[in-house]
Amino acid sequence: MPALTTTSDGFLLRGEPFRILSGALHYFRVHPDQWTDRLRKARLMGLNTVETYIPWNLHEPRPGTLDLDGLLDLPRFLRLAQTEGLNVLLRPGPFICAEWDGGGLPFWLTTDPTIRLRTSDPRFTDAVDRYLDLLLPPLLPYMAAAGGPVIAVQVENEYGAYGDDTAYLKHLESALRSRGIEELLFTCDQADGDHLTNGTLPGVLATATFGSRVDRSLARLREAQPEGPLMCSEFWIGWFDHWGGPHHGRDTADAAADLDRLLSAGASVNIYMFHGGTNFGYTNGANHHHAYAPTITSYDYDAPLTESGDPGPKYHAFREVIARHTTVPDEPVPAPAAKLPSIEVELTDRLSLFRRLGHDGTRSVDPVTADELGRRAGYVLYRTHVPATGAGLLHFDGGVGDRAQVFVDGAPAGVLERERHDETLPVHVPRPGAVLDVLVENMGRVNYGPRIGVPKGLLGPVTFNGEALRGWDCHALPVDDVPPETAFTPANTPTAAGPAFHKGTFEVAEPADTFLSLPGWTKGQAWINGFHLGRYWNRGPQRTLYVPAPVLRPGVNDLVLLELHGTTTPRAHLTDTPDLGPAPS
Repeated sequence: MPALTTTSDGFLLRGEPFRILSGALHYFRVHPDQWTDRLRKARLMGLNTVETYIPWNLHEPRPGTLDLDGLLDLPRFLRLAQTEGLNVLLRPGPFICAEWDGGGLPFWLTTDPTIRLRTSDPRFTDAVDRYLDLLLPPLLPYMAAAGGPVIAVQVENEYGAYGDDTAYLKHLESALRSRGIEELLFTCDQADGDHLTNGTLPGVLATATFGSRVDRSLARLREAQPEGPLMCSEFWIGWFDHWGGPHHGRDTADAAADLDRLLSAGASVNIYMFHGGTNFGYTNGANHHHAYAPTITSYDYDAPLTESGDPGPKYHAFREVIARHTTVPDEPVPAPAAKLPSIEVELTDRLSLFRRLGHDGTRSVDPVTADELGRRAGYVLYRTHVPATGAGLLHFDGGVGDRAQVFVDGAPAGVLERERHDETLPVHVPRPGAVLDVLVENMGRVNYGPRIGVPKGLLGPVTFNGEALRGWDCHALPVDDVPPETAFTPANTPTAAGPAFHKGTFEVAEPADTFLSLPGWTKGQAWINGFHLGRYWNRGPQRTLYVPAPVLRPGVNDLVLLELHGTTTPRAHLTDTPDLGPAPS
């Protein structure tokens, strides 16, 4: 029998009345050495549960492999949650959305356009089954039936907004049960339209997702499910940002008032997000409705706990609301964590990105996509020769995925972007046989809707003044890790144009949180001591990258930037204040 059961209007946990007071905390967006701190702060706000998605694409990076190390050590996260006295809601998908690369679906699966994703297509469900065969055995000891903290497991994710394949949902329910999951199963869907009808299953608890109009949303949930607990499984108290867009937030008093309405109605809640964290590395997703819109590196979400783990205004306000409905811990609210004093870092060494080209490129008549090259994320360099000379138009049939920098004989010639629907670029070719380089950046795979699985790289043939350019060398660039120290040489000039790695060192007496600020730099990636902080772009709104204290070490530390366009300064800055863009009015 599961530890968490339902009555006509509520929950019982091991036979006792129980209200779920949960907050979303994605282990894969937080440095593992900070999990204990974040979980403790969840408990001190008055929560009794935390919720997390499970990203399939990172846990099974290649078919048949399971990664549970570092940021992905889910068993360790579950042990720490239990030590803190917190229950856990698990959301394994297989689709998670979460503004996460590909919505969590692995690129090696989504690159096959014939597979009908998130349906009962056997090619999809067989892949899900093989994944669950890998994932679930190490997690079973952490289920409540085995004395662990996991009290409920979600089936799919907001499926009613995507499809109505009941056979698919039933397959997932059976797949979880047949592999030993005895705990309460639940679905979650938006409380609008027919989402709750399409995304629910008989015998599986239905929950709703919304951020406002509490009474109306709960009424719709009750209409769809006449009996059982009322639960908002994603209570949206902030939002995420796109590059080039505004920085989002939600008024604290407004969010707290709606939380109070939820709890006054007797409902259970999962606050989305309690602590957002960071899209480290190449893990951010993207939306594509009218235009492609990649998500920024920060996933702060205007949450109660900031990206750097400090209690913000919502933390204090929500704690007060929760205290009206139940007992909160009689312990002081945690103070903000220490921050490093300001440090200026001089980047003295450089390595041209194009010098990292190996001899293992793929030769093809026309460009091949990044997906065909096996590149989940990062960059692909395409190189060919242009036989004609003079001014003309380069046309990219099908466009680019997602942002392309064009060079003619090494000189920058322009940029094309998927979000602007760019397909044509005027260029001047100085001589017959000039080298044409096209550096294409994957800005994040779509995480929501029917465009999941859209390929990256160059998406078709390329012509110059209508004549096809044939014979391409396609290189998936090795930029998952920083180059070895021996690859760098002292920079000849203090500033430089063109894609290059830049390296510098700085000293730290005692590690503490800090934020990397890059005025004078344009666009690229940042690493400290080999830890991939993520993407920066002067387009904003985000102007700083969060540097977790555990990334640093006493003494000398390394900073490496992959700058794609060039810089007006050889310096970077570490500051004690984040800048995610102007606060919304």
